[in-house]
This record gives sequence, structure tokens and C-alpha cells, in this order.
Amino acid sequence: MLKLKRIAIDTHRESIAYLSRACPHYRVDEFQALGKIEVHAAGGTCILATINIVDDAALLAPDELGLSEEAFRVFGLPPESRVRIAHPKPVESLDALRGKIEGHELDDAEYTAVIRDIAASRYSKMEVAAFLVGCAGFMTVEEVLRLTRAMANVGQRLDWGDRLVVDKHCIGGIPGNRTSMIVVPLVMAHGLTIPKTSSRAITSPAGTADTMEVLARVDISTDEMRAIVDRIGGCLIWGGRVNLSPADDVMITVERPLGIDTREQMVASILSKKLTAGSRHLVLDIPVGPSAKVRSQNDAVRLRKLFEYVGGKIGLSLDIRLTDGSQPIGRGIGPVLEARDVMAVLRNEPMAPADLRERALLLAGALIEADEAVKGGQGIHRARALLESGAGLQAMERVIEAQGSNLGPDGIIPAASRKCHEVAAQHSGLVNGIDCLRIARVARMAGAPAFKDAGVDLLKKIGDPVRQGEPLYRIHAGLDADLGFAAELAMQDNGFTINGMSGHGV
Repeated sequence: MLKLKRIAIDTHRESIAYLSRACPHYRVDEFQALGKIEVHAAGGTCILATINIVDDAALLAPDELGLSEEAFRVFGLPPESRVRIAHPKPVESLDALRGKIEGHELDDAEYTAVIRDIAASRYSKMEVAAFLVGCAGFMTVEEVLRLTRAMANVGQRLDWGDRLVVDKHCIGGIPGNRTSMIVVPLVMAHGLTIPKTSSRAITSPAGTADTMEVLARVDISTDEMRAIVDRIGGCLIWGGRVNLSPADDVMITVERPLGIDTREQMVASILSKKLTAGSRHLVLDIPVGPSAKVRSQNDAVRLRKLFEYVGGKIGLSLDIRLTDGSQPIGRGIGPVLEARDVMAVLRNEPMAPADLRERALLLAGALIEADEAVKGGQGIHRARALLESGAGLQAMERVIEAQGSNLGPDGIIPAASRKCHEVAAQHSGLVNGIDCLRIARVARMAGAPAFKDAGVDLLKKIGDPVRQGEPLYRIHAGLDADLGFAAELAMQDNGFTINGMSGHGV
């Protein structure tokens, strides 16, 4: 038996075990060749982990087995627990994976087997990537449905009884589009139940959970989430803690860095999460624009039909809105800057971003119309009344208090970083276009979301006049080095088109 040791290394959703080369109990080379091991403890607790061999006695003693932060969290036992290791059992679903790579159609049982093994960390990241690439190459509509059901059936599922549970989701790709943080309190103020789980950023400057964390704690357990929703009717939390569609969390960490984001995988990912969260009615925002995830109306219509087909088959009512994705929403891009915009809207401040407010009201109104007492077309008026009366702000304050406030005294939002650089227009004219991907990349290079006070503050939007030398946006960076990297990226191409001329070489 070996003593368990927690190794403070973040391996990001991958379970890693560390074994000393000087271990007296096991022949290390035998396990190293396998690549993976099973870790067993008394009572039947077991995890599968990738094995790394350690030569530094200061890091790991010969009689210890180290586990990375992720593996330690999954294993759930305290340090110095006694464990043993064993050869891993063959992963039978790899036959289905090979079939998918070869272009075969998989059935329900095969998708369930693959997803169960991914959720149990039996697949390496290389094998997960192979599955994703195989699915990207060929999937029928029925396979999308099978994948969605398989992802929903592995992991826990929330049940809210007879309550009408609603949710809102955006497919992403548009910087600053933090409508969820306005929609949720408005829907709560109306009286509907909305337990909103959101993601953290992987390749973007901020996810909803990153931005909400500026205001309140988002790392909430399932039991605490239930208590909060039962008490106030909603929440805004990080979905990674509540184990909804866990295979999806693993696949996202692989597919996004690889740039794999097919419509089939998108539909299965989103709808499986909503089904396991107990939602019955979903409003889905699909932004359409030249640098959005969906570039044309024809592509948007095809995606909408796929969502509607799968959603109907799994019993989820969908209201899909195709919205303007031609430019970032609001002014701030990055957690602190986005939180500033959200609270400005909820507080009815005169300078609050009008586009963020109106987009949020449109989506909140659509959700409110899930209430049979609200006539069609009246939802947006109800949402506006709740916003203007301050009821939405009061609901957000209840969420912040229930989850645990991260705000300063008197509810003050932290300031953006003082490490700044302004990106100026190369020539005068009207702003014709803004490249969402480029602006997001600049904000990410500046340090967002790792530094919550980093990002980009837009000073001009499409249709605004600008003079040569006038600032288009301000970069806020976490470190001096980050500021230099982001400024250099903006110098190559600032992401703005003025009078039909792009900002290359500014």
C-alpha cells in the first residue's frame, strides 16, 4: 500500500498520478509503459489516472502516490490515505471510437459507452480528440440525438418538481455579451425559476462565470445551489462544480483549443446541459455576423432546425432568437469591465450600454412569455418595467447575497487595471466593422480572464464617427508584459474597419 499525497498541480480536467521511480512495492517501468493506472482505496473507491514517474525525492517519497489537483478532487479521499495501484482494465468503448473515426454511424449503446468512459476519465486527451474529430467528420441527425441523450444520462440530473424551470443560453463568440447576468434577475423578479449554470472561459476573454465571480462566489455545490434556488428562485453559478453532463466538460477542454466547434457537437453540448439542469423552456440566442460563430442567415437557419429537432425529441421547449452578431455587445470585454456594464444596466445608469440593455430585455421578455399569464409580445414590456422599477437590481442583490458577495464596501465593483494602452484610429471616418475574434484575442492577450481587471474597453462602435488619432479602445492589462503583447497584437491589426479600410499595420 502507498500513502496518498496531494500534488499542487492543476492538470485541468485530467487525472494525473505520480509514482516514484524508487517505489519499493511496484515495478515502475511496467506501469510507465501502460500510460495509465487504476488507483484503489478501501471501500471500493477507484479512479483511472495517467501515470507520470518522479525522480525527485523532495517531491515524492518512494512509499507515496501523488495525485494532481483534479485527480485528488475526483478521488475524494484525504492525504495519507492508503491506496494501491493496478493495471487498468481494457476500455471496451474504444472499438466504437475506431468505428466513428472510420466514418461509421454509432448506435445508442455505443454512444453511451463512449460518453461514460470519457466522463470516468478512461480516455486520454488524445483519445477524446480522436472522438471529436471523428464526430466532426460525419454525424447524422439521429446521431446528434443519441449523443445528446448519452451526455445527459451520464452524471447527475436536477429535478425541480412541478415548477416551470426556464433557462437562457447564447452559443457564444461575441465579446461582452453578458446578457445572462441581466436576464436571470429580471426573470426571477417576474417570479419564474431560473437556476443558471454557466461556463468559465477557455479560449475567450471571459465566460459568464468569470464575470459573475467579480460580484459573487460561483463555485457552488449542488446542495447549496438547490437551497439558493429554493429560497430566492434563481442563481448564477459555475456549472463545473455541479457535475451536469460531465463528459461535456471534458470534451470542451479538448475541442476549444483545437478549434473544433461543429454545429452537431454544439447542439449536443448545450441541450444535454439544459436537460440535466432540469430546464423545461429554453431561450437560445444565436448571434449572426461576419466574425461570429455563425456567419450567415442560411447557416443560422440550419442550426436552428437542428436545435429544434433534438430539443423536441428530448422534451425541451425552445424559443430560438437570431440576433445581431456584427460587433461586441456593451463596452467592456473582460470580467471586471463586463461586470461594470451589467451593473450599469441593472442600476439604470444613464451611460449604461444601450445594446446590452436592449438585447437582455429581448431575451428576458421571451423567457417571461413562458408564463401562460403573459400574452405573446408583452414579455419585453414586462421585462422593461421590472428593470426600470429596480426590481431586477433587487433580484441581483439577492443572488449576490445568497451566493456570497465578492464586492467591496457599498457594493463597489473593482476598478479595471491601471496598466493601460489606447489604440488609436489610423484615419478619420465612420466605423464600418469590428472583428469580434480580433478584439477578443487582444483582451485575452492582455491577461483576461486570469486577471479579472484586464481586458478591452471599447470607446467606439459601428456607425460612430472617429478622427485620426482618436482612441478606438483602451487595453487594460494584468502585467506589463501582457500590456506589451496586447499592444503589439493591436498594432498588427486593431480589428476596426473605418471607411472600408481595415486597421492593419496601425
